Amino acid sequence: MTEPAAESDQLAPVVYRPRQIRVVAWIAAIVVVVAAIALSAALAGPINESGPATFTLVDRLGLLGLGLIGAAMLLTLTRPLVAADEAGIRVRNVLGDRRLSWGVVRAVRYERGASWAVLELADDDVLGVLAVQAVDKERAVAAARALRARHAAYHRRASSSSQ
Repeated sequence: MTEPAAESDQLAPVVYRPRQIRVVAWIAAIVVVVAAIALSAALAGPINESGPATFTLVDRLGLLGLGLIGAAMLLTLTRPLVAADEAGIRVRNVLGDRRLSWGVVRAVRYERGASWAVLELADDDVLGVLAVQAVDKERAVAAARALRARHAAYHRRASSSSQ
């Protein structure tokens, strides 16, 4: 049987990004940009035959700019990432990035029916791990198991060094 410290050294760093939401976000962003381009092109010329109002180049560029802003907002959904190593875990969600030591993580939870995994912290707070999402099915389960293994290895190593 291997020693706990040797076993934790054999664990590879865990880096996980969701797959399905990234694909959907990229497709949606492309659709928004293409729609903005098509609408900008279609709005060239007069609005109707009886009025002098027209969509100017500035109007069409503004519409295109709004499409690009919308696409950029959709692409923020591709940000989630979780990376874990011996020392701790880095959680990057849509709006934020945190690096935590395993010492402040009480548990890695990914319960049946939950949309994503969460870290239960020592101060009774929870941190959502949006990178581990239920829509990724077995990949998400494997990622949660790998995070739990990293967490357990840290605590085994910490308890054996304190004895």
